[in-house]
This record gives sequence, C-alpha cells and structure tokens, in this order.
Amino acid sequence: QVQLVESGGGLVQAGGSLRLSCAASGRTFSTYAMGWFRQAPGKEREFVAAISRNDMTYYADSVRGRFTISRDNAKNTVYLQVNGLKPEDTAVYYCAALTRAGTWYNLRDYDYWGQGTQVTVSS
Repeated sequence: QVQLVESGGGLVQAGGSLRLSCAASGRTFSTYAMGWFRQAPGKEREFVAAISRNDMTYYADSVRGRFTISRDNAKNTVYLQVNGLKPEDTAVYYCAALTRAGTWYNLRDYDYWGQGTQVTVSS
C-alpha cells in the first residue's frame, strides 16, 4: 500500500512558477516510479511527467522545457517544478505511484493516486 498527499498548488499569473510536492508513505519509496498527471475541467486526465526509480525522467511534449520532475528518496517526496505557466496549464494536478510494470504515460498502469492539488493560471 502507498499513500500519497500533494501540496503546493495555487493561483499564479501567466509566466509564474510553482513547486508541487507529493509526500508518499507506506511501501519503500525508492522501489517504485512516480508520475504527475493533470485534469482540466471537462477534459480527460493526462500525463505530465514521470520519474523512474533510478531518476530517468519523461515529459509530455506540452510541458517539456518548462516543467521538471525530481525525487528525494530520503524525504519520500516527488516534486514537480512548474515554470513559465500558461492559462492552459490550469488543472488539478495528481501524483501517482507506478509500483509494477507499466508505461510512463498510461494512467491505467498507475495503482495509487493522491487527492490532487489545484493549479490556476490567470492571464
């Protein structure tokens, strides 16, 4: 079992930055991969970024170069640094744990989810 709690969302102006955090508990954090997804109103949840157990990173094309995913195994935490925010980045951001074999971008392969944190970008 893995429990995930996100924090760090908020309201920012276009061009601004935030750092989202996701604290994990339960199973040993360093043994599984982590991902960030987001869901905007009226849209499907979509892949944003993922990081493997050995720090390989993967990004959606829409955020590559603006967002950075990282993890601190000593703190059982994964981060998403979001820079250059655009109004279209407005969404609820979720972290998720990939504890078994799967593909980085496929939300159905992730087996534990946090409750989400709202990011709102004003123009």
